[in-house]
Amino acid sequence: MESYNQLKQSTARLSVISNSLLVILKLAVGLLTGAVSIVSEAAHSGVDLIAALIAFYAVKKSSKPPDEDHAYGHGKYENLSAAIEAFLIILAALWIVYEAVSKLQSPQAPEMLEYGIAVMIISIAVNYYVSGKLLAVAKETESHALEADALHLRADIWTSVGVLAGLSIIKVTGLVWLDPIIAIAVSVIVFKAGYEMTRKSLYELTDVSLPEEEEELIREILNSHPDVINFHQLRTRRSGSRRLIDVHLVLNKNMHLNKAHAICDQLEAIITVELGNCDVVIHIEPCDYHEDLGYCPIDGSEANK
Repeated sequence: MESYNQLKQSTARLSVISNSLLVILKLAVGLLTGAVSIVSEAAHSGVDLIAALIAFYAVKKSSKPPDEDHAYGHGKYENLSAAIEAFLIILAALWIVYEAVSKLQSPQAPEMLEYGIAVMIISIAVNYYVSGKLLAVAKETESHALEADALHLRADIWTSVGVLAGLSIIKVTGLVWLDPIIAIAVSVIVFKAGYEMTRKSLYELTDVSLPEEEEELIREILNSHPDVINFHQLRTRRSGSRRLIDVHLVLNKNMHLNKAHAICDQLEAIITVELGNCDVVIHIEPCDYHEDLGYCPIDGSEANK
């Protein structure tokens, strides 16, 4: 677990460094050329930088072990950071539209477009590498903060491609009105990414259950154990990269406590192997406590074998 936390923090740090460099580069070239599409890309990267800083803080904070005030750990910091990042993305999209509309009303020909074309190529290459690294680590560690950061950068790649194409067309044709139109197209892509992330993060902050396929896998594991008579009140949710699962398990009323405990340990281990980072809590009930949940053998001679 410690190596996972270190990996997440070092990857988040890489994103902060790359975004910082791109913001400075894009803003400088945008102001130099007067291209609002490049300035909008600088704003987009600025939001990515803030998101990267939030993600870095979130993965660092979420890696802390449970304490007296956070008995379930600090995983929700990752979900919260994703929600904040999504909100910032939506704000950036609205700002880009505002700037682009103003520019559309009084279009001006950008200058030295070759610098803008060069910075877009650099941006695409850097974000492709960093987002790939972020996605790989997010998948390995199940970090929502890193996943959100990676999706920001992937959106940045597509917007950079659009700006690159637009700048190239403007340089060849001289159609200056394309500059704000491209910026508006960028804002639509950015807004869509922000909306999707907002929806996902709010679901998890409100303790939505795990996906149906994951809950079905848990049911299959419980049903497959030969000593489990039945189960009920299966409840699941996520806290950052951690899955929180609790269930009531019906066992033979004559079973020795040691064996019942061993069964719970087995089930918890299997669920963790199948799903990854989990916190499983099992409440044991004797089979005659809920007669409607299954049979309850009168002869308890088999219970302790």
